[in-house]
Parts: sequence; structure tokens; C-alpha cells
Amino acid sequence: MTTAKRALRAVVLAAGHDVATRDLLLQPLAGSTVIEQTLANVTAVVPKQDVIVVVAEHDPSVRAHLGEGWNYVVQTVQAGTGDAVRCARFELEGFDGDVLIAYGDTPLLRSASFRGLLWRHRLKAAPFSLLTAVLAEGLDYGRIRRDGDGQITGIVDGADLSADSEQITEVNVGAYVVDNALLIPELDIMAASGEHRLTELAQRLIGQGGTLASYAIVDAGEVQGINSDEELQAAADIVLKRLFAPQHAVETGEISFGTGGWRALIGEGFTIHNVRRLCQAIANEVTRSGRERMGVVIGGDRRFLSRESVVAAAEVFAGNGIHVHLLTEDVPTPLVTFAAPYLGTAYSLVFTASHNPPQWNGLKVFRADGSLPLEDETGALTAEANGFSQADVVSIGLDLATAVGLVTEIDLTNPYIDAIERIVDVQVIRRAGLRVVVDAMYGTSQLTLGTILSDARCRTEFIHDRHNPLFGGRSPAPDPERLSTLIDIVRNGGRRFDLGMATDGDADRIAIIDEQGRFISTDDLLLLIYWYLHEVRGERGGVVRNLATTHLLDRLADAFGEQHREVPVGFKHITAGMDEIDAVLGGESSGGLTVRGHIKGKDGVFACALVVEMLARTGKRLGELLETVYAITGRLHQREHGVPATPDLRVELPRRMATAAPREVAGYPVTRIDSYDGIKIHLEGGAWALLRFSGTEPVLRMFVEAETPEKADRLITWLEAFASGDPAPGSPGTVPEPVRGDGPQPESPGTVPKPVRGDRPAGSPMERSR
Repeated sequence: MTTAKRALRAVVLAAGHDVATRDLLLQPLAGSTVIEQTLANVTAVVPKQDVIVVVAEHDPSVRAHLGEGWNYVVQTVQAGTGDAVRCARFELEGFDGDVLIAYGDTPLLRSASFRGLLWRHRLKAAPFSLLTAVLAEGLDYGRIRRDGDGQITGIVDGADLSADSEQITEVNVGAYVVDNALLIPELDIMAASGEHRLTELAQRLIGQGGTLASYAIVDAGEVQGINSDEELQAAADIVLKRLFAPQHAVETGEISFGTGGWRALIGEGFTIHNVRRLCQAIANEVTRSGRERMGVVIGGDRRFLSRESVVAAAEVFAGNGIHVHLLTEDVPTPLVTFAAPYLGTAYSLVFTASHNPPQWNGLKVFRADGSLPLEDETGALTAEANGFSQADVVSIGLDLATAVGLVTEIDLTNPYIDAIERIVDVQVIRRAGLRVVVDAMYGTSQLTLGTILSDARCRTEFIHDRHNPLFGGRSPAPDPERLSTLIDIVRNGGRRFDLGMATDGDADRIAIIDEQGRFISTDDLLLLIYWYLHEVRGERGGVVRNLATTHLLDRLADAFGEQHREVPVGFKHITAGMDEIDAVLGGESSGGLTVRGHIKGKDGVFACALVVEMLARTGKRLGELLETVYAITGRLHQREHGVPATPDLRVELPRRMATAAPREVAGYPVTRIDSYDGIKIHLEGGAWALLRFSGTEPVLRMFVEAETPEKADRLITWLEAFASGDPAPGSPGTVPEPVRGDGPQPESPGTVPKPVRGDRPAGSPMERSR
């Protein structure tokens, strides 16, 4: 037996009791306001056009703040919460369905709790249902009385609590679902006898023999008070922690871009449904900008659901009349980056989660010039996509789209390889007779990189190159701990190999192993490549790095008389910085780089080929080349560590830095703190320490760089202690102002009036008896 889904509308009570209680609705809360957070949760369940907002007659503040687009009704006489609902009589007249009633000052009630209440209401076929919670301390909420069978027998308002009822721990949270057929008629009868409280409506229905249903929430944070500065700050923390919680995407189903595109767990955030919604938003943008004739390129890697996502995306774009160049095989991300400017398309898309674990997938989107969209662009796309239902998506089947020419299969392997070989000197490599081994990490580099190295007559062996969407049970990230097989092959090969190389899952990042089996950090690799491009190939220009990458690049640029630039994490910032100063190289310590004249994105295939050319042209080993560079720059030593980024940590760490910034780190004086992307602490002598939450994984990353290994070890130990909340590692005090602007910090709300309690007229925000 199935339960029919009834029509639903909502009434949100925001008229308040006085100016103070209405001002409370407008207090800042986690980037918005109390009333906006409440409405966001309600509209996650009830469409905005079906939400009625009750406002006060002579106070336009709430209405002015929310703006047009809401269905407002005015309460002229504030006689109680039931009277506030009666003000919506004309909007509810003739409506056959249920009405969700919520209070404007309940921003912490989850949309999931509203859904739970609605399901309980429908499944129990109840005329009246309410949201409850069990609290260790009932505060001043009304209490729920039940009989021995668990049926609700009454609601005791906060103002009417006796010593006996105060012992009851189940409270009335203040959200209701009522059958509209009885809602206004029953409230009218009550009003005639001078009763205006919604809780009395529940009591009246019980007296008539009706059975009330309830849904109990279990998260005490949903009933956090907001009556003071401290409570409002605690509420802001709760909202932020929910945003950072792993289950947030599951509850909301929302699409969200990080520094490397959209990534999510397969079957939770990453679904074909979300793929279609996001592609519809991108298709809409193509249409709005009049670029339908330019078309798009779509490809994918070897992950689970990548091919299915490619097909679903192609069907959506075709359904919107936008031509699709469909890449026929799994491809490296750099090839898709190359594809947009090569074919002149509006966008290119690749389904991949890069180096994330196998249970993840995602989407990277590139603009017509091959660059990544900036935050305002991805924010607009996701906002539109998250507002779509499946019914909003337009698509046609792939077979039909192919038959009518809206989808065309294409192979760009050769054009992409040709573009790399126009930059990398294949002839130089041919004369060197090098032997290399490559760990493809079960990714997508072997065809393109293997072809380039074969063209260069470089003897190459690949490992981990077969199709395995589980990536051998590990994340396909080219970190030292995941490259033990590659390192062993080179180290124990009896000088058989001149070089070991690895690419990540989508081949946009690399790792290098020297001829002795030693891992060469990307910081050192970037130094080598910049020196090689500038001093050996004669390519003049500056260098761009992100804030987590070695400052030795700055020293090298200074020695060359060239410009250097630090940018936030995210390769879109690297390429933008390169354009600004016409840099010859841009890179990041996580393993991504590109050069002037190549694509506007990181390219592991190209980077591997360039490293082979460097060894071939110079005739030197990596260790020798590094000593040459160190003679110019001196030495700095790096350390990196990561810890799980819990929701608590993501809220507390920025606040701790804002309120108790250290004057010294591990005994070394602080000269400056930057907070434009994470928290970067500059120290005397050129050392620095960085705390930054990853934009692609739930991890807090820590980076340090210092003049000696011992100092670097002390700095990373200090960061670990600071991140864990240890008050001992530094001394709080005043430090120089951040020079690049403050990053996002928790809200610091102003004074909040503390209203009186009890049942007040007209949907007062602070009516906790409810």
C-alpha cells in the first residue's frame, strides 16, 4: 500500500511581538540572517511560490529585507500565533492539502526534520502533527504529555508549567503540519471564544477525539536558542558545521564546486540526476550568451560512472540544441583542456575526480580558452542547477542525437600530442637514449605520454596502466607513499632507468623519481624547470606559484631579474597570474604546472615530456641540476602534513586565529599573517607556515618552509599542535595586519535584544511554548 502525496503549502510567522523581536529576525547568521536561514530550510521542502510570510502591519523591516518575490500577508492585530495563521485565510482558501507552519526564528531546524514531520503526518493520516525533541533540560519550551500507549494527550505551554510538567523532557519545538480543511475553520471558532494559540488548536482536536502525530528530532542543535550574542554565535557555528559536515550534500542533494571543479561521493552527491541538472545549467549559459553554434566537448576518465555521465551530459546538451563533440575513449584531463580552444567550443567538460579516492567522481569545466571558470561563474551555475528538478532538464537520446548530427564522435589524441611535440624537442630526446619507467596509477596518461615517448625513441616501461576503476585500492595521487613500487623499480634496477615518472588519475599532476630512486618534490621540480626554461632554452619571463609553493621560485626569479607572483590555490589563479605578468612558468606544489604557449591548465603529460627533454638536453642527472639551482637560490626545506577537517575544526580554527593570533611560532617571531586563502604565517628569516582547508577533500593541509630541516620540523609540529587546539604552542597577541585581506571568518553579531518569554501575540519569534 502506498501513501498519497498531498499538496503542500507553508506559512512562516515573521510578524513578531515588537521591534526588538523583529530585529532579531534580521540578525546576521552564518552569511545571511535568521529569517533567511529559516526560509531557506522551508523552501527546501515547499516551493517558494507556495510559501506565505506573515509580517507586521506597521513595521516594513522584514519585508524590505527579504524583498519582492515572496507571498506576504499582513497581521494587523497581534493576538496570538493562531491569529497570525488566520491572516493567510485568503491565500489558503479552496486549497486541498496540508499546511506546514514554521516560525521565523527557527533557523536551525533542518529541512530533513520538516520532511520527517511531513512523512509522519501523511503516514499516520493525522489532522495535526507537530515537531518534538527530547532535551536534558526543557528550558522554556512547552512540554508534550502522553498516555501509556504513547499517544499525545496535551501540550503544556511554557507559561503554564507546573513542577510536575517541568519533569517532562519531550518538548514542543514549534513546527506543525495541519490539514487545511480544518485549519482556518477551527481557528475561527477558537478566536470567537478568545483563544488564539496554535497549541490550543492541538488541544481542541484531542478533545474532539482526534489523534495527533509527531516527529522527534534528535539533534539538540536544532533547538539552540538565539536570545543573546553568545547564543546567536553558537547558532552561527551550528549552521557552519552543518555546511562542512560530510552528510550535508546527502541531505541537500546540492552540487558544489571546489578549487578543482565539482567532486562528490558516487551515489550521494555524484549522481546522474545531478549530472543532468548541472549540464542543463551550463547549457542554459551557452544559450544565454548566444554560443549555441560553438558547441561543447565532453569526455571522461576511467572512473565508475564516468562513461555513463558523458552520455547523460551529451543527451542534455543535444536536447538543448547544442552540438556535442563526444570524445570516444577515456582521456586525460589536459586533452580536454586543450580541446576547447582547439575546436573553438564554448566549453569543454571532463568527468573525473582527479586524484580523489575511487568512490568519488566529479566534473571539471573549462572555458573557451581552456581556463577554469572563476568562483562567480561556478557559483551562478551551481545556484541555477540546484534549483532544477529532473522535470526541468531537456534531453534527447544519444542514438537520436547522433543520427541528426547533434552529437559527433571525435578523437583528439593526435592533435593533442602534436601540440605537445611542437613545444618539447623530440629530436633532442632521440639522441639521448634515455630509459624511463612511468607509473600511470591506473589513470589515463599511458596512450598520450606513451606515444610521445615512443616518438622520441625513449625506452619506456609503464606500470599500473590497465583499466582499474578501483585504482589498486588507493587514491591515484602521485605522493611518495603511493609510489613505492615505482621507487623500488628504479632503486633496484641497477641504474637501468634514468628516470621514474608518475601521473595522477586524470594525468594533470606528476611526480618524479631520480635515477637513485629518490622522490623529487614538486617544489624542486618547479625550480629545475624554471631554471631550464630560462637559462637553457632562453625563454624569458617570470614565474607564478600558489601560496603553498616554495619561495625559492621567487629567489630564482629575482636572480634572473624577472617578476614573480603568489596567488591563491586553484590553477585558474595560476593561469590568470601568468597572463598578468606574461610568465614563462606557473605551478603548484601539489604537482601541477604549465608553461607559456601551452594550455591554460596543468598538464602532467606535457610536464613529463619536458622533464625528459631537460635531462636529454643537459646530459646531467637531476641531483646535479638541483645543485646548480641551489647555488643560485640557497636552500629552504619544506614539510607537509594533513589531518581530517572536521566541521568543528573548520569553525574553530579561523576563530582561534582571529581572536588569539600568535606573536611567535615555535619561538620564531611572526612578521605578518595573510588570510586571503587559508592562514599563512610569515616569520623572520623568510620561513613561513600555512594552514589551509582543502577545496577538493575534507582535509586540513599544513605546509611549512624554513632555512633548516630542524626548523621546518619544529614549525610543522607547532602547526599540528595549534590545529588540535593546544593552547601551549604560541603566545597570543597583536601581529601586523594581514596584507591581502581577511578570509572568511565566523559571524560576529552585534547586540541582540533579549525578549520576554511566554505566549505572545501574533507569531512572536520568541514564543517557545508554541
